[in-house]
Amino acid sequence: MSERNRGKDRLVEVFMEGMAGVTPDVPPSFEALEAAALSAMDDRAYGYVAGGAGGERTIDHNRDAFADWHLWPRVLRDFADRDLTTTVLDTDCSVPLVLAPIGVQSIVHEEGERGTARGAAAQDVPMVVSSAASHTLEALAEDLGDTPGWFQLYWSADDDVTKSFVRRAEAAGYEALVVTVDNDALGWRERDVADGYLPFLDGEGVANYFADDAFGDLLDAPPEDAELAAIRTFIDVFGDPSLTFDELEWLCAFAEIPVVVKGVLHPDDAREAVARGADAVWVSNHGGRQVDNAVPALSALPKVVAEVPEEVPVVFDSGVRRAADVLVALALGADAVGLGRPYAYGLAVDGADGVEAVLKNLLADLDLTLGLIGYDDVEAVDREAVVRAETG
Repeated sequence: MSERNRGKDRLVEVFMEGMAGVTPDVPPSFEALEAAALSAMDDRAYGYVAGGAGGERTIDHNRDAFADWHLWPRVLRDFADRDLTTTVLDTDCSVPLVLAPIGVQSIVHEEGERGTARGAAAQDVPMVVSSAASHTLEALAEDLGDTPGWFQLYWSADDDVTKSFVRRAEAAGYEALVVTVDNDALGWRERDVADGYLPFLDGEGVANYFADDAFGDLLDAPPEDAELAAIRTFIDVFGDPSLTFDELEWLCAFAEIPVVVKGVLHPDDAREAVARGADAVWVSNHGGRQVDNAVPALSALPKVVAEVPEEVPVVFDSGVRRAADVLVALALGADAVGLGRPYAYGLAVDGADGVEAVLKNLLADLDLTLGLIGYDDVEAVDREAVVRAETG
């Protein structure tokens, strides 16, 4: 498949298979994909992935915000040769898309994050590996191969564990550290409360901790000999609600790779993060999983972009379902766009192949839609590509 003609090549592939009576195993529409994932997953696991904080209004707000903006196509512009490549920080990306960090993927599919890493590598889409992954960050770095990887840090209440995670990520070859700052305490998620379900208590999503020397120093016995005690220690040290910008400043000085601050919605916070040493800002409301009735991430995006220096990259996620959403976010100032639930649902349906199929379809759509709105270079997409929806 041509890197510069993904859309046409994918359509030809699908339609030729269709002539032989073969249709895609992984649904191309998000709605059908979500339904297929529901059928494939345990009910509690599905609720954990699909659910959000409180009444889940933030999830709805995230989607509704995209309706406030329309792509504004231009015609008779040469887009025969389209370029999706971009650079974020020091990472050369073949596409302006990254797989946002999702933990405990072993509850989604038995392959877990290793399936996601292989699917991402097959399409050369950068992946952000979660602290709460079901496999170690070292193993996932190997699965990614030459595909760029960033490591997402959940700041531990134990400073030595935090330091150890950072150094392990650097040693494993991750190109950036993504520190999540909107999850220092677990949000109130009604589905999980109703199900009485927290996967960490089943020993899911703790691989990085159980393999960590600093975490091991907190235990009286190795995790394999006293798993329940190790899980309790994990719960004790996961997250730190006392964090301030002072700790962020320390982290930016301590880390030897660029630091991306994820979970920023207010422009004042974005400005302060950069002033304290952050190399990039990630606009996100955690996919609606932390605060109910929060501001949509897309609504915050242009405000944050306007507040930080032009040379500071801005990444965006929350509510992205299709290529048109990616282009709207890029037009509003994002340098890269994170994808979350769609790839998790692809994993649920067909493991690594499901992740690859979701990415292949989305990138084909992105390639075609980029050209159809009059652009041949994804880095050229700007505010002129969108117009506010008329509300009157």
